Amino acid sequence: MNGGSFSIELLEECHGFVCFRVKGKGVMNAFKNEAGGHRFQRVSPTERKGRVHTSTITVAVLQEVSEVDLKIDPEDLEIKTTRGSGAGGQHRNMTDSAVIVTHLPSKIKVRCESERSQHQNKEIAMDILRAKLQNIATESATVAYNSERKTQVGSGQRGDKVRTIRLQDDVVVDHQTDKKMSAKLYLKGHIDLYTKESNARTYQRFNLL
Repeated sequence: MNGGSFSIELLEECHGFVCFRVKGKGVMNAFKNEAGGHRFQRVSPTERKGRVHTSTITVAVLQEVSEVDLKIDPEDLEIKTTRGSGAGGQHRNMTDSAVIVTHLPSKIKVRCESERSQHQNKEIAMDILRAKLQNIATESATVAYNSERKTQVGSGQRGDKVRTIRLQDDVVVDHQTDKKMSAKLYLKGHIDLYTKESNARTYQRFNLL
């Protein structure tokens, strides 16, 4: 592909669906206009009447959902201590070793009294709180990710198309820019060559290989 060198890793493949990861410098810029419907048109070799067959592929270009960089503001915390309960000895039941940590914005409350030390219980409670908040943040990011994917893919109907590839005419029409290029070059990965001059030079270079 023009403009960069990328690595591709297949993540999932099943009937009618392919998911792959692309890495490389400038990858989002290279694929930013690919989201939407791509209509492939051709005359099948077995078609006797010259009828054009159309297939539609819907594409979504998304950044992966990664672990959210979670930061907890100390002012958002309410920390209380209380006496432990249950088995554990006289020390545990008569000292304020149990810790209750409340995250005020989310109203999440964590109580820990598994250790004899108040300090240890506080550390454990904070670890549990971070895990809970991390899970909420990741779920929110995933919801946003899925919503963005649905928006990009669209319905796959004519109104959602971003590109039409007419193999029978060796023409690719980009409906976002109203530009055209050679389908043969497009299938080789040269999605940014639209002028007749660049098409001719590149096509000649490939013929010489």
